[in-house]
Amino acid sequence: MKINKWFAVGFGLVISLVFLWFAFRDLNPAEVWQQIQQVNIGWILLCVLAYFVGSTFISLRWRFLLRSTQPVPLRTLMPLVWIGYMGNNLYPFRAGEILRIILLQRNTGIPIARGATVVFVERVLDGLIMLSFIIIALLFVDIQAVEIQQMASIAAPLFLGAVAVFFVLASRPNLLRRLLQITGRILPERIHTLVIRLGDEVIEGLQALRSPVNLVGAVLCTYSGWMIEAGIYWMVSFAFGLNVSYPTMLLTVGVVNLAGLIPASPGQIGVFEFFVSLVLLAVGVPSTTAHAYALVVHVVIWLPVTLAGFASLVQQGLGWGAISHARELEKAAS
Repeated sequence: MKINKWFAVGFGLVISLVFLWFAFRDLNPAEVWQQIQQVNIGWILLCVLAYFVGSTFISLRWRFLLRSTQPVPLRTLMPLVWIGYMGNNLYPFRAGEILRIILLQRNTGIPIARGATVVFVERVLDGLIMLSFIIIALLFVDIQAVEIQQMASIAAPLFLGAVAVFFVLASRPNLLRRLLQITGRILPERIHTLVIRLGDEVIEGLQALRSPVNLVGAVLCTYSGWMIEAGIYWMVSFAFGLNVSYPTMLLTVGVVNLAGLIPASPGQIGVFEFFVSLVLLAVGVPSTTAHAYALVVHVVIWLPVTLAGFASLVQQGLGWGAISHARELEKAAS
C-alpha cells in the first residue's frame, strides 16, 4: 500500500477513535454491557431477516438503473450487493463498491465506467433519501441538535447539485460529448479517444434517468429499502424496551448515513455510535441505554451482511485478496 493510502487509512482510524472517545468518554463499560445482556434476542433475529429483505429492494434498485442499458437478473445482482456491503465494512477506500463493479463486468460484460456511473447515481439517490428522511422526521420529532442541522446544510447542496448534473447530462447527452471534444483537443490522440469512449459509457450509465419507469422504480426501491432499514432500527429499540417513534428511527438512519461523508474507518466505527446516540439522547433516552443500543444496532446491520458477502465472494471463486486488492483488480479489468 502506498504512503498516501496508509495516510488515508490512518486518518480515518484517528477520526473513528475521536468519535468513539466522544461517544463513550463518560460511560461505565460494565453498565453498557449489562444493558446489552438484557436485549430480547427474538427481535434481533427478526431484524437480521428484515435486513436481507431490505437488501433485496436495494438489489432491485440496481436492476432498474441497469435495465436501460442491459437487463440483469436479480439473482445475479443480489450477491454482488452483499459483496459490496462486505467490502465497505472491512476495507477502506470503498473497496466493496469497486469489487461489485468489477464482478458486474466479469459476470455480465457491462463496462466498468458504465457500472461505476450507475453506482454513483445510487449513492446520490441514497443521499437524497437520507435528506428527505431528516426533513420528514423533524416534522414529527421535536429535537434541537446543531450537529444534525449542520450535516443537512452541508449535504443538501452536494446531493442536489449532483442530481442536477446527472439530469442535465441524461437529458442532453450531446452536451457532455461536446465538452469532451473541446477538452480533448489539448490531449494526445490516444488519450482523447479513451476520454471520448469513457464519456459514452457515462452517458450509457445515465440512461435510466431518461426512462420514467426505471427512474420511478429506482426511487421507490430506494425508499423501500431504507424504510425497511429504519424499521430494523425501530425493532432493535423494541429489543431494548425503548419507547421511541418510527420517525425518530427515520431521523437516526438519515443522520447516520449522511455521516458517512466523514472519512472514518471502514464500517463507520465510532462515527456510527456517536450519531446514533446523539439522536437518541436528544429524544430523552438515557445515556447508557442509548450507547448500548448504538453498539447492538451496528452489529445487526454489519455482521450478517458481511458474512453473507464473504460467502458470496467465495461462490464467485474469489477470496480475501480480492477485497484488499480491489484497486489493482479495477486497473486490470480496465
